[in-house]
Amino acid sequence: MNLKDGQCPDWPLALRRYLAASLVLHLVWEILQLPLYTLWTKGTLREQAFAVVHCTVGDLMIAGLSLLVSLAILGRPTWPVAGSRRVWLLIVLLGVGYTIYSEWLNVSVRRSWAYSDLMPTLPVLGTGLAPLFQWIIVPTLALWLAVGRAPWRDQSAAAK
Repeated sequence: MNLKDGQCPDWPLALRRYLAASLVLHLVWEILQLPLYTLWTKGTLREQAFAVVHCTVGDLMIAGLSLLVSLAILGRPTWPVAGSRRVWLLIVLLGVGYTIYSEWLNVSVRRSWAYSDLMPTLPVLGTGLAPLFQWIIVPTLALWLAVGRAPWRDQSAAAK
């Protein structure tokens, strides 16, 4: 993409790629982490399938909103060619922050779901490490796939 000619980067394509990658990666993550919840042994196959679909849709909404908020606050007109590091960091921060809150609310307060003995948790907070790592790893990979390089590197730096 040549920004010298006044062309805008193709951010709508990057946005679509990010959402598509997020959908697939979150779906896979939700399936793989099922054994870390009591639903794995106590739920029916139908309940498990519903949980995976429900959580994946929620993950996609969180991912999209995190990207939108990050772009609204930190995005540059040249994103994703430039300024992707700041956007990526805020996406991860928003995802991790929401996860800590949501896991606390749904595990400790509402008791909507429970961790199995297999789920490692953070000391003090009690947040499951699998959902916490999900919101570090999945947005990073999705953004990498969306922009075609590590999200902490601008295109100009990647070319060097």
